[in-house]
Amino acid sequence: MIETKNLKFRYDEEKLGLVLDDINLTIKDGEFVAVLGHNGSGKSTFAKQLNAVLMPLGGSVCIDGIYTSDEKNLWDIRSKVGMVFQNPDNQIIASVVEEDVAFGPENLGIAPDEIRKRVDFALKAVDMEKHRGAAPHNLSGGQKQRISIAGIIAMMPKYIVLDEPTAMLDPKGRKEVMETIKFLNREHKITVILITHYMEEAAKADRVVVMEKGKVIVDDTPEMAFANVALLKDVGLDVPQVTDLMYRLRGSGINVHHNLLDEKACADEIVRALEEK
Repeated sequence: MIETKNLKFRYDEEKLGLVLDDINLTIKDGEFVAVLGHNGSGKSTFAKQLNAVLMPLGGSVCIDGIYTSDEKNLWDIRSKVGMVFQNPDNQIIASVVEEDVAFGPENLGIAPDEIRKRVDFALKAVDMEKHRGAAPHNLSGGQKQRISIAGIIAMMPKYIVLDEPTAMLDPKGRKEVMETIKFLNREHKITVILITHYMEEAAKADRVVVMEKGKVIVDDTPEMAFANVALLKDVGLDVPQVTDLMYRLRGSGINVHHNLLDEKACADEIVRALEEK
């Protein structure tokens, strides 16, 4: 599992306060955790701590019993934790899709026969097999991001951290990438940590962590996390539309449950409440 204890970090000790301030989180194998927060909340900095792009100023980050602060562990840490960033153009380096996916395993010194198996597996996992011979620059934004994810999968990490991977995509691209993420978590048991500012994406996770000013202020299931409507709005975050509707209905005196995320469940609840009235 991934465990952070009293994690602290700042970029400039003289000018800025703590960007991460006593973060204590445990992420278990196979979980799908969404991390929310407005700009400056510390969520992207937290993501970079998980595969030792950044090191703790205080406290610790431990991946399967290995501490990121020890430089001799960097290879093992980055083999276990793969990172996907928001701009796929910054991660794609080859001129052919399958060559790009193979780049990571090649750097790990994997045997050619095994690399071929991993590339085939990774492309299938993100549903991009038919594009294996394509030039990445001819692909859509969503397809490029799926290729970036395939490159990480081919390295066979136990954990994948995605730092706002859909931020630069249109709705179709966002949907494609989210379907891929959910598939990897569900079918291949890869632990997923998704940094996002889209509430509907977070609602699909097993667990939602909300950060504000470097601290964790909410850590719960999506239903219970988004039930904190007033708190989330107070720190500049929105909630899924279904949740917001139920919150407004309760505020107008209609006795509906407020911790619903599913549209059908919302419709059924409104019918029930109106019939009782």
